[in-house]
Amino acid sequence: MHYFRLIYIVFVALRFGLDDFIHEHAPLRPLRKLIQIAFFWRNKQQPRGERLRLALEKLGPIFVKFGQMLSTRRDLLPPDVADELAKLQDQVPPFAFAEVQKSIEAAFGLPLNQIYSDFDEVAIASASVAQVHFASLLDGTPVAVKVLRPNIAKVINQDLSILKSLAWLLQAVSAEGKRLKPQEVVEEFARHTQHELDLTLEAANCSQLARNFLDKRLLIPEVYWDYCRREVMTMQRMHGTPVSQIDVLRTKGIDITKLAHDGVEIFFTQVFRDGFFHADMHPGNIQVATEGEYAGRYIALDFGIMGSLNDTDKYYLARNFLAFFNRDYRDVAVAHIESGWVPKDTNIEELETSIRAICEPIFNKPLKDISFGRTLLSLFQMSRRFGVVIQPQLVMLQKTLLNIEGLGRDLDPNIDLWQSAKPFLKRWMSEQVGWRSVAKSLKKELPFILKNVPQMPRLVHQFLSQQTSAEQEVPLRASIDALIEAQQKQARWQKRLTLIIALFVLLQVATLLLLMR
Repeated sequence: MHYFRLIYIVFVALRFGLDDFIHEHAPLRPLRKLIQIAFFWRNKQQPRGERLRLALEKLGPIFVKFGQMLSTRRDLLPPDVADELAKLQDQVPPFAFAEVQKSIEAAFGLPLNQIYSDFDEVAIASASVAQVHFASLLDGTPVAVKVLRPNIAKVINQDLSILKSLAWLLQAVSAEGKRLKPQEVVEEFARHTQHELDLTLEAANCSQLARNFLDKRLLIPEVYWDYCRREVMTMQRMHGTPVSQIDVLRTKGIDITKLAHDGVEIFFTQVFRDGFFHADMHPGNIQVATEGEYAGRYIALDFGIMGSLNDTDKYYLARNFLAFFNRDYRDVAVAHIESGWVPKDTNIEELETSIRAICEPIFNKPLKDISFGRTLLSLFQMSRRFGVVIQPQLVMLQKTLLNIEGLGRDLDPNIDLWQSAKPFLKRWMSEQVGWRSVAKSLKKELPFILKNVPQMPRLVHQFLSQQTSAEQEVPLRASIDALIEAQQKQARWQKRLTLIIALFVLLQVATLLLLMR
């Protein structure tokens, strides 16, 4: 079955003229004429980036999603292609209500009317993996129900296998394969995509994000776990206005400038405080509450794609941001080297100069005056020059940062992103390396310390005894190794001596035979 899908993918690629991307590879040039003859009817008037986008949309959801992610990887793609992929829309027509009903009843083993008192047959939202319907529980509670598309797991798993094979091929033949890590990028993409195929995982993500924002700075729907299965997720119905409808928000009295600043702080809170962030924050997944006590606050939707960072990633990211805010480009360079993002032997002065040349032009400017596309392109060109090792775990963060930048530009183009973020990052860094960090660590480790204090003398004695034994073993091990080496050397000489004697005997025999003649 994979072979038929692969053949279809190749057919679509050739139909849209994607062979233009491989014409520079000498081994494939003889195929160009054959392809041109076989596909003489195709139209190649459109730019190559547009043709690639159309091909990905034709190939289906997994390729659309992968194209969206690739649009953030300008180190992999030319600017014209990356700009076109950024236009990919993950929106498809809804599937029939009969299929929705069949999936829900199969998941719960009950008729639909014994699960929900009413169910709107028209989907309120539809995407490539699932769609959402409004409904009510048996007690009348209004809910939103998300249902997976039928057989979507089979299609996605098949395409992921093909993508992994293509990534392996790229890493094998590309000179930059080691630096760009295409296999790890695809694995990261596959991991997030697999999470979208299990709605109980999305429900868990939703619950975790809600616990992180108990202060309600970010509104998260409540999950109704009794009505969740792998194929179905039931959650609180949220009431808000899409964040893209700015004129409507102004009409309803929402402070747009405050909304923009709140968005920046919420983003940095997710990344640096929690290390767990919504990684699909495009306008379709963000609403704003316009009524009640929480009016003016963000509502997050769709938790299938989440990002996470470990403490080391958070530390070096915060350090890079703060050094940039302080225009300390040398510390940015040093942080890149210490984190392992660039080789250890990188010239710090050259790296510092390159970073300064990229960052100075955008410093202290509002978003409306900054071209993040051009800035990112300059950073990727620098990364190629200095051998920056791409960190797959940061790809989702980069994508989210671009979403936040676009959201901030739409809400308030005069917002100073740097000044909004700087106080938060300073506070976070002080909590990580200052006295607050020490107090927090002591509080966390106190139960372990109290439990093990009575055993400390015995543990110290065991450790010292092991060290002494190890020190005593070193000379003995060295003597044994030397003896083994001597025996091996002697055996080699014995073999050589035997060979010499054998050759000498053969020579003597040959001489005698010649004399006898």
